[in-house]
Amino acid sequence: MKIVDIYTDGACSGNPGPGGYGVVLLYAGKRKELSGGEKSTTNNRMELLAVIEGLKELKQSCHVNLYSDSKYIVDAINKGWLAKWRKNNWMRNKKERALNVDLWEQLVDLIEIHTIEFIWVKGHANNVENERCDTLARAAIPRD
Repeated sequence: MKIVDIYTDGACSGNPGPGGYGVVLLYAGKRKELSGGEKSTTNNRMELLAVIEGLKELKQSCHVNLYSDSKYIVDAINKGWLAKWRKNNWMRNKKERALNVDLWEQLVDLIEIHTIEFIWVKGHANNVENERCDTLARAAIPRD
């Protein structure tokens, strides 16, 4: 199984507001960068979209080391929140529906294809690839 490192980040100008995402994929000495944006979104949606877009680039099942500075994503996976939300029909608790269900459902489908280790990295802490993702995300924010 191929081992791929994926770094992701999302950014928003206002929350909600225009936002962007950035992704860096690393495999066998090769590098691919992705970015995109939306006119009206939230930071968490851009963080999720970065992960989804990165994973969608993989053409076969891979072992992925996925690095994100989003506790929202990393904790949802590693602490079992995502599994609980799905089991409870996308409810966070008895009164609150989970947010961004459309994106979480896409991520669940991708998680089933790959073996993924979600790794939290501190944002703006001189991690070269995380900083690059931040630059890509900010550059992709629509300016209209």
